[in-house]
Amino acid sequence: MILAAGKGERMRPLTLETPKPLLPAAGKPLIVWHIERLAKAGFKKLVINHAWLGEKLEQAIGNGDKWGIDILWSRESEPLETGGGIHKALPLIGEEPFLLVNGDVFTDLDFSRLSLPEGKLAHLVLVPNPGHNTNGDFTLRNGLLHEQGDELITYSGISVLHPKLFAGCQPGKFQLAPLFREFIDKGQISGERHNGYWLDVGTPERLQNLEDDILSGRIGLQ
Repeated sequence: MILAAGKGERMRPLTLETPKPLLPAAGKPLIVWHIERLAKAGFKKLVINHAWLGEKLEQAIGNGDKWGIDILWSRESEPLETGGGIHKALPLIGEEPFLLVNGDVFTDLDFSRLSLPEGKLAHLVLVPNPGHNTNGDFTLRNGLLHEQGDELITYSGISVLHPKLFAGCQPGKFQLAPLFREFIDKGQISGERHNGYWLDVGTPERLQNLEDDILSGRIGLQ
């Protein structure tokens, strides 16, 4: 699943008429970079949620035929935030663990090697802290996430989740982070650190940085 329902307010004025996932980097929409790499990694089914300017997103992307991947759309009349958006999309996702990717991050991570360890409800990819999140989010010890520790690093917006993570949730708007914290305390959230390329493409300046990095060849994509 790709999360693509945000308004992209930090990207304005670029997102006043264009949904953020369709903003181009090196001539290609951000979400198309994701779709191409997910298809190359062997994924056959993709769920994308949307709210703001969602009809433009659907018109541009379609049903996935051009990439050999089946794209299903989860439409939100108003943004349900990360947790609520996933919860609404669960009937499209099914009952098996699934990969979750924030639509506004960019990485050279090999999606095909991610998996959910047995007995866990989520496996998060963490990255070194960027300048906009210097305090970090979680720490890793023996492959498990903890909220406190000597080195807190940042959740990348990429994870493998089991639908059972949402078993106690109700429909509506809610964030994903509190749900993670609930199950961290139960030892059911694992993780790994990615030291390669990762960027939260949250502002026009970072979008330009990404374009520069792609065109200069500083990103090695599989």
